[in-house]
Amino acid sequence: MVTILEVNETNKMIEQEKLDVRTITLGISLLDCCDSDLDALNRNIYDKITRVAKNLVSTGREIELEYGIPIVNKRISVTPIALVGGRACRSPEDFVEVAKTLDRAARDTGVNFLGGYSAIVSKGMTPADEALIRSIPAALSSTERVCSSVNIGSTKTGINMDAVKLMGEIVRETAEATKDNNSLGCAKLVVLCNAPDDNPFMAGAFHGVSEADAVINVGVSGPGVIKHALEGVRGKNFEVLCETVKRTAFKVTRAGQLVAQEASERLGIPFGIVDLSLAPTPSVGDSVAEILEEMGLESVGAPGTTAALALLNDQVKKGGIMASSFVGGLSGAFIPVSEDQGMIDAVNRGALTLEKLEAMTCVCSVGLDMIAIPGDTPASTISGIIADEAAIGMINQKTTAVRLIPVIGKDVGDTVEFGGLLGHAPVQQVNRFGCGDFINRGGRIPAPIHSFKN
Repeated sequence: MVTILEVNETNKMIEQEKLDVRTITLGISLLDCCDSDLDALNRNIYDKITRVAKNLVSTGREIELEYGIPIVNKRISVTPIALVGGRACRSPEDFVEVAKTLDRAARDTGVNFLGGYSAIVSKGMTPADEALIRSIPAALSSTERVCSSVNIGSTKTGINMDAVKLMGEIVRETAEATKDNNSLGCAKLVVLCNAPDDNPFMAGAFHGVSEADAVINVGVSGPGVIKHALEGVRGKNFEVLCETVKRTAFKVTRAGQLVAQEASERLGIPFGIVDLSLAPTPSVGDSVAEILEEMGLESVGAPGTTAALALLNDQVKKGGIMASSFVGGLSGAFIPVSEDQGMIDAVNRGALTLEKLEAMTCVCSVGLDMIAIPGDTPASTISGIIADEAAIGMINQKTTAVRLIPVIGKDVGDTVEFGGLLGHAPVQQVNRFGCGDFINRGGRIPAPIHSFKN
């Protein structure tokens, strides 16, 4: 039974503490769209996406109105396009045409973003993989809603350093291709290690080959709810702190489970997972950094920050798993600098550096996310940062990611405006010592010893 107390509590979370469902993401398999003819492939892709997703946005709005729970984004993820386009696309230019088809389908279905312009190259690259990767700058500069991701490593396979080197160059090229818009294309491009098949959050979402033909995944977010709950236990010991986070995460996940089940039933599409990730926004009071500071840190970035984030991430997952049998995706705490006002403030006051953020990625849900860096940062340095993050993910058997934005024409001390949920970011200092000889070695970093578990 749902009590009136629980109803009032949830209403307060929504009205005062910024609880929302961050996204309903409809995953669609495009494997049955494959064709050797490019025109036929594009036609098949457009027809399937618009047929399966035709009621996604309207259904999301109906659920919002009926239950009073804001659903911020409605999104689509598709099978990695390097797999789907392998037969028809013989050049990067061919893949760009597919990107434009995806963008048109996203626009006509009314979704915010479409993810899956992706390649999985953790052990090696096929010609189609490489062609798609080389097409990314042109694809992201000529589309509005398409998001791209490349998985360059895993605990099982090691790290594909040839792909790491290439992705450093592609990030730079994407920045140049979108320099008239503050290099915004890089905000839609993420490089991953151990990418999950069911992540509903952009830019890393794709519909994995292990998934059903179509599936509904929901991402819930409630940093403000957690922050408000912790205000009531100031000065209490860690047992009380942990229990408070866990219980609050449970309540937030239940709201997401309700929305996911309703969307699944109304659309006639199987329910996949709830991703309970504390995804911040630039709005005041919707910050992961403020949660950490509520735990007792003078500023996020201070000594103790990594421990506080580890505690938060673990208790959020424990609470979520209690609330739903199908918690997946990334689930934990995101630390995207430009999307979190508390993180932005910490950078501006000198408390939070790129190196400290890297340490925090050892225990958060993802990695170095939405970080603006100087526009003249060399491709090899970007590759080195990608390799560092991939190593953290590979060794620790977790997902890590890099979404860096080398903003052309900007330097340390400048601020870059991205708009909307992407927020704004101070340009951060990058270590100026080179790693080119290391990156240029080529080949693979082998999988760690604990990857062999058969």
